Amino acid sequence: MPENNHAKIPESEIEQAIADIDGWEKVQGRQAIQKSYKFKSFSHAWAFMSRVSLLAEKMNHHPEWFNVYNKVDVVLTTHDAGGVSALDTKMAKAMNMYAQS
Repeated sequence: MPENNHAKIPESEIEQAIADIDGWEKVQGRQAIQKSYKFKSFSHAWAFMSRVSLLAEKMNHHPEWFNVYNKVDVVLTTHDAGGVSALDTKMAKAMNMYAQS
């Protein structure tokens, strides 16, 4: 049976769901996860964002993010599910992989 990527992860299980995704943490007071990335330069940050944007379009799942110079702050939540879902954990893992390359 296919996995329901849009199903909301219960609040009590979010920390366990992201435990193996380096640097991601639960947003206080909100059903979301977050991470801040710091790159060597603005162009490295922009390249990361460009690569993630292609994945976001493919997944039809878009991050909330903010960029200043070499820093990218990201919040992930699945709005139509009303909280964190498998889409968010999949995107978080991919973002970590993209940030390392």
